[in-house]
Amino acid sequence: MEGTGTLALAALAWVGVHVGIAGTRARAAVAGALGERGFRVVYSLVSVAAIAFLVNAYNAAPTAPLWHAPDWLRWALVAAMLAAFTLFVASVAAPNPTAVGGERALEAEPRGIQRVTRHPMLWSFAVWAAVHMAGNGDTASLLFFGAFGLTALAGMPSIDAKVAARDPEAWGRYAARTSILPFAAIAAGRNRLALGEIGWLPPVFGFALWLGLLAFHRTIFGVAPVALG
Repeated sequence: MEGTGTLALAALAWVGVHVGIAGTRARAAVAGALGERGFRVVYSLVSVAAIAFLVNAYNAAPTAPLWHAPDWLRWALVAAMLAAFTLFVASVAAPNPTAVGGERALEAEPRGIQRVTRHPMLWSFAVWAAVHMAGNGDTASLLFFGAFGLTALAGMPSIDAKVAARDPEAWGRYAARTSILPFAAIAAGRNRLALGEIGWLPPVFGFALWLGLLAFHRTIFGVAPVALG
């Protein structure tokens, strides 16, 4: 099936750009030739081209259903998306050492969402991808959303290694108090949950985004995640 092969190629291209380049020595080589600013410009353009290729391939690809998500699972997936939106808002609401430009935060005490996980944005993408794979249950969706999920999960240790290489001593102190897996550092007694540090903005804005997309999902994407009436 030609369309499926194109989608698989597009998925591999997306993963390759983000894991095969950004997370390897290839990044250092390209950045050394172009400079850091030049690398970011070229990388951004390549990323845009890769996602355009992936989206177009997904829209054009044939698909086959593998399972049908029952109503109870759909509601559970909708609830998981609320967590994803909250994580996403929390990730941009405060400085994060694992985000671009967040190096200064590496010396500070982990606070807020960093106590829960040092990769809130990537976890939001991973949850979003898993929700849509489970909810759609077809071959094209597994390739499309699986590419995003794999990139998010593989990106966590890759980013950790990159940040650690910049300042091993500071990273060692930061990593000892945080975790990739949500709540792992808290459960191990290496940190504590401080909901007050997260503040009201992530849950409120996350809920607003979640509610808005739930209401307009059919209008935007042509399908409703659950029956609302």
